[in-house]
Amino acid sequence: MSQEPKIDRQREHQANERTFLAWLRTSIALIGFGFAIARFGIFLRQIHLTMTHQDAPTHIFAGSEALGVSLVILGIVAIAWAAWHYNQVLWQIERGNYQPHRFMIWVIASVVAILGTLSIPLLLWRERNTNPTPPNPRQSNPPNLLSSGKRY
Repeated sequence: MSQEPKIDRQREHQANERTFLAWLRTSIALIGFGFAIARFGIFLRQIHLTMTHQDAPTHIFAGSEALGVSLVILGIVAIAWAAWHYNQVLWQIERGNYQPHRFMIWVIASVVAILGTLSIPLLLWRERNTNPTPPNPRQSNPPNLLSSGKRY
């Protein structure tokens, strides 16, 4: 008879560990996406500079860098929160008074949904400059021998 409660408690602890590992994977994914989004924004600025020879307009709070940093911060907070929650559940299982809470799930889901919604304008916003400035003629570009009309 004493074997059954021990096995149940072991299963509960293993389920707690699996839940923690799922939150850990989610946090790593949030950090990875945040890093990629922030770096992709820098790449897009460099492409804009190369194509138009003008600095791209930057928005401190509305750019991809801000979204990327927000996702990285959310991932770090989720790791800390998951570790805290894992420890709380561990002691509740040991005492035999575990009570599930959905607050953590709603907070993380809400913040990710808000950040996702805020990223929609970043995807849809395009600079409407259809007449880019020509390159600076003083720029040291090698001559284009094929279009000069001379035969060598």
